[in-house]
Amino acid sequence: MGEASYANNSLLQQKVISLTKPIRDEAITCIYKERLPQSLAIADLGCSSGPNSLFTTCELIETVETLCREKTHESPEYIIFLNDLPGNDFNSIFKSVEYFKQKFSSQVVGGVGGQCYITGVPSSFYGRILPTSSLHFVHSSYSLHWLSQVPKGVEKNKGNICMARTSPLNVREAYYHQFQKDFSMFLKCRATELIKGGRLVLTLMGRNSCDPSSNESCYIWELLAETLNDMVLEGIIKEDKLVSFNIPFYTPSPSELKVEIENEGSFTLNHLEVFEVSWKAACGDEELNDNNNCGYRVGQLMRAVAEPLL
Repeated sequence: MGEASYANNSLLQQKVISLTKPIRDEAITCIYKERLPQSLAIADLGCSSGPNSLFTTCELIETVETLCREKTHESPEYIIFLNDLPGNDFNSIFKSVEYFKQKFSSQVVGGVGGQCYITGVPSSFYGRILPTSSLHFVHSSYSLHWLSQVPKGVEKNKGNICMARTSPLNVREAYYHQFQKDFSMFLKCRATELIKGGRLVLTLMGRNSCDPSSNESCYIWELLAETLNDMVLEGIIKEDKLVSFNIPFYTPSPSELKVEIENEGSFTLNHLEVFEVSWKAACGDEELNDNNNCGYRVGQLMRAVAEPLL
């Protein structure tokens, strides 16, 4: 809650969701046309809380309802699973469900279908979270760059809080191996939960560079690390606290993603795209030309993400 909350500082994430709409639309259209299901099960993994939590669900339902009108089909039943870690504010999501359902009821084609059932699933998606062959479509945005845990063996990453340019080679290797383990497990679990022919659309922070410690991956965390090191020098925080603090965060390259998908073997890769989003996407339209306000908004975005970790 409040001005510094994630719910009030997630405009950048919403713009990323909007950018990837054509890919989601194509995927949900394919699965609907192939199966014509009476009941359509959709999971949003890493749904968080705030205005983005049901944003994707609304768009997916609108796409399917457009198809229903074009083909004069009755609306299917929609079963929506919203997943995040148990500490997520599911209560705030559930409070917004009534408004969502009112909007939903004005869109559906009608008939015996056209109902929407929403369930919260508090659990880590780096394991099984739903029954076998229970899903048609899985979506995840801005979540899979978070690892399941801080990698083991990063104790000597002194002065840093994540993989950085000054991190030893063993720290870089530890982060990469943790990503490989987590992403492979994610794919394996989703393959079991999806029906045959189901679709999976993932959006995550990544990098173009082959170097995992390049600026596009680590710069924002290096700025925060500089600040924390200054706070150690000023006696505000203890050095051993900083030394023991590392963030479970990894931004893969396209080739790394492709290799893991091929090695795990459950999915066919239909589309892989890299696109850039400016930090200014965190700012409202009225703030874009005001550097002070836009800088403040980017700071608030990082605070909303980093403060709970700290």
